[in-house]
Amino acid sequence: MGISHYIKEIGRGARGAKPLSREQAADLFGQVLDGTVTDLEIGGFCLAMRIKGETPEEMAGFLDATHARLNRLPAGDRPLVVLPSYNGARKLPVLTPLLALLVAREGLPVLVHGSATETSRVLASNVLQALDVPVLSQIGSIASGEAAFAPTELLNPALKRLLDVRRVVGLRNPGHSVVKLMQPSDGPSVVVASYTHPEYARTMAETFELTGMTALLSRGLEGEVVSDPRRTAQILGFVRGARSELQAQAPGTASEVPGLPQDIDVATTAGYTRRVLNGELPVPEAIAVQVRHITQLASHA
Repeated sequence: MGISHYIKEIGRGARGAKPLSREQAADLFGQVLDGTVTDLEIGGFCLAMRIKGETPEEMAGFLDATHARLNRLPAGDRPLVVLPSYNGARKLPVLTPLLALLVAREGLPVLVHGSATETSRVLASNVLQALDVPVLSQIGSIASGEAAFAPTELLNPALKRLLDVRRVVGLRNPGHSVVKLMQPSDGPSVVVASYTHPEYARTMAETFELTGMTALLSRGLEGEVVSDPRRTAQILGFVRGARSELQAQAPGTASEVPGLPQDIDVATTAGYTRRVLNGELPVPEAIAVQVRHITQLASHA
């Protein structure tokens, strides 16, 4: 069928473009994931959406198409906590592995998923490997109290290909938003999401409401879902789409965090993570708060 008629609507520039309905967005994104459209159409779609920006209804449609095509993990005894990790560390250590293992210590199954979209950064997947966290090679359940990492291509190879379009055109596309919001489980789950630019907060929050997901949303650390240990960020919670503010933002940035290393390499970050888990260093308060809220949301998922 093709998606050229959709590109015609969304590709008229920031002022002339028309938003797609949820159903149209699902059809468009489904064709992209199914590989039934040309590379030229995919490029046109990516560039048009980058200029126009995604509406919550479009994001909900993209997620509908994605969820219909995901290789989902089977439901377990407790809700699965989902931590997307696609940015990595640039200035501060990547602390997503610490968050994952702290949440797992609360008795919840934790899935970290991601791929290398930022080639110059230290990735959470590298730190998890150094901490002996297993990498899934096939879809299966994660036990309560355990954490595992899944590469994006295991959940859906077409999503990974869409992410890789960035290497060609140099710009993010809707795939980069989808992977940070998707729910790759057949059972209840808590999706932990973050934003870097404030304008994305509204779109992401309204998308969670439209899709009825259980999720936690806050401003993350350099694009990662873990809280910045230097700040007190606003935290929003969603229980089957119903929104509430779990924490208000407070001004200010701490000049230092006790025990947090200056170096961001894999070995140093893994060593710091082990010391926090062993009780040799304190859990950063911002991350401890995040763990409590995730655990609370899981009890209502």
